[in-house]
Amino acid sequence: MVQVAVAGDVTEAEEIQGILRSAGIDAELGDGEDDSVTISVPEDSVEEAQDAIEAMTEPDEVIGEP
Repeated sequence: MVQVAVAGDVTEAEEIQGILRSAGIDAELGDGEDDSVTISVPEDSVEEAQDAIEAMTEPDEVIGEP
């Protein structure tokens, strides 16, 4: 298993784990430093997992003022 993300708390980690699982990627949670939670996936799923996490965390397009 390869670590692909670190969440600030269990709730955030479970959200990421759920998104990865919905993408068909097995994800395991582990203890990180200072109450953080690590998210790990199988080595052959790292790139796909990173893409799924990036897609999840991209901010919505913001319409700027002229």
